[in-house]
Formats: sequence, structure tokens, C-alpha cells
Amino acid sequence: MLALLAATAMLQQDLNTLTEKEIQDGWELLFDGKTTAGWHNFKAEGVSEGWKIEKGVLTCTDPSKAGDILTKKQYDWFELSMEFNMTKGANSGVMFRVANEGDAPWMSGPEIQIYDSQDPSAERTGHLYQLYKPTNEAAKPAGEWNHFRIIVAPAKCETYVNGVKYYEYVLGSDDFKARVAKSKFAEFPLFGKVAKGSIAIQGDHGVVSFRNIKIKPLN
Repeated sequence: MLALLAATAMLQQDLNTLTEKEIQDGWELLFDGKTTAGWHNFKAEGVSEGWKIEKGVLTCTDPSKAGDILTKKQYDWFELSMEFNMTKGANSGVMFRVANEGDAPWMSGPEIQIYDSQDPSAERTGHLYQLYKPTNEAAKPAGEWNHFRIIVAPAKCETYVNGVKYYEYVLGSDDFKARVAKSKFAEFPLFGKVAKGSIAIQGDHGVVSFRNIKIKPLN
């Protein structure tokens, strides 16, 4: 019921805006619905032509030219809220604590997956790629809007998809480190260890749209 009420409230609120309550609570818009101000391509200035804005929606329209984009502002602990819409077979993701160095954002920032796949063995939407996955699935199919709530906090990190909690973990814990050691990320010294970094959106694997991207820094 609470998830349904929250979803209804989002539909009633204008796109890419903050309510007075959200402003008082410390939320910040990461996308204003009009420009890519506050974002840049990985190790570059500005945002490439592969990203387009139309009717308040930011879309990776050409994965061959888009590339990953990062927030100019960096965060350590936060709550991130965003909506996304996948096309058929699209593959993207949202990364956090990304360093603007190395060969790719995923070499430093853990990625919450966005993936339209019917393969039961694939790491699908909401999975913390190669590290944590849910026992349930709540993602809507390609063509429908989904919602991420991503909490990265000292005591506990949590990922929610469409109001459903997927998993929790402690960043830097023995369990987290053990999972990293068994993954492809084990060879990258910065992975999961950047104390403060950018939020990043992957833009080289499929056509995916985003809106209502907002963040609340946590003390």
C-alpha cells in the first residue's frame, strides 16, 4: 500500500521537480528536465550527442556515441531516487562512488543493473552486478517506467525496485570484500573503495530513458 501511494504521488507531481517537503529534507535534483548541467562524460567535458532530452526525459538514444555520464558533484552517503524506462533488450546501469580515472567507471563504482532479459541466469534489473541479487523480482517489462530507490549508508546499504526491497549489504564489510574477491572486479584496486565519488549512468549498451533523478546526501 505504501509503495502504491508513493507511486501515485510521483505521478501527480510535476516531472523533475522537488516538493517543499523534499527541499526541507535535503533532496537535490540531479536532472532538471531541460539540460545536462551537472553531468559530464567519463574523463571528458560536457555530455555527448548520444544523449538527448525530450519532454523532460533524458535518453541514451545512440549507445555508440553516448558513453557513460557522471555527476560533477561527488557523494559518499546518500539516498538516490530515479525512474527509468528500458527498450527491448536494453542493458544499462547506475553506479555510485565512481572515480573519474582508470579506463571505465565500472572499475571503481559498484553498478546496480538495468537489463531487459528473459534469461533466468542473467543478472537483471536491480542486481548489484556480480555481488548481490534478490530472491524476488519486481521490475516492470521494457516500455514501462520503473523506480529505483538506492540507499548507500554507513550502517546498511539497500536497493529497492518499484517499492520492493531487493537486498541489503554493508559497504566494505568482510562479506562485501569476499564477494568482490570472487568477482571480475577483484583486479581493480579502486573498486568499492572510493570514499567519495560520482553517480554514473551507463550509456553504451542500449537505449534507456531516465527522469526524476534526485538525491539526498546523508550524514
